[in-house]
Amino acid sequence: MITKTFNSLRVPALGLGTWRLNGSACRKIVLQALDIGYRHIDTADAYGNEQDIGDAIAQSGIPRDDIFLTTKLPWEKLRGDEVISSVRESLKKLQTRYVNLLLIHWPSTQGVPVEETLEAMQVLKADGKIRAIGVSNFTPALLQEAMQHANILCNQVEYHPFLSQTRLLELATENDLMITAYCPIARGKVSDHEVIKEIARNHGKAPTQVALRWLVQQENVVAIPKTANPDHLKSNFDIFDFELSEDEMNRISGLGEGRRLIDPEFAPQWEN
Repeated sequence: MITKTFNSLRVPALGLGTWRLNGSACRKIVLQALDIGYRHIDTADAYGNEQDIGDAIAQSGIPRDDIFLTTKLPWEKLRGDEVISSVRESLKKLQTRYVNLLLIHWPSTQGVPVEETLEAMQVLKADGKIRAIGVSNFTPALLQEAMQHANILCNQVEYHPFLSQTRLLELATENDLMITAYCPIARGKVSDHEVIKEIARNHGKAPTQVALRWLVQQENVVAIPKTANPDHLKSNFDIFDFELSEDEMNRISGLGEGRRLIDPEFAPQWEN
């Protein structure tokens, strides 16, 4: 596992996404991930699995400080007092004194100024309940607005070979931000693309491994693939023993065509 540093904070380049993982299946896969060597776990209030993840981390015996743990605020509760109570409940479920990163899951759909939410998050940071502040599913314009009100570490967004995030990547480079790529293998669609399959054959790897390597090889990007399959869990982790050439990186980057897979009705107006 390699780590990357953003604003003096070290982050494992590969993490485990846990959307739609619940109950014993969630606890089992988190335990297996930690046993393999994952040290970056991503969850959210909206996933309904914070208790399961807290149980798994406690059962693992791995020191809490060795794990980079992210959770997210529900987008319907972004008022200042709601932020404080939501994080208090998340910490209780996760069985921890702090989370490494707290994100606004989606921009407010109820007209709550981002400044109000970020102000409450900064209070939590000053109290030691969170180590860093970030956002998720923010467009470049919304990200720039957020950066006017707080020190933003991260924007977690859908990012894979078929969806370019050029402007967000530029902002990340300019401001020492982390782009966390969710849906990084495009729900398995990378396995069907001839360019990615050809590059995978050249390296003796699976197309999914090539897609993940393409992401983590970008300076300001980390990835959080989600799986409930132990074989895929191990395969996803096995991406640090090869490197893509500049030509291969460019060929994969050239596949980006704006194919967005996550676009709920409450999403912001995308800029790309």
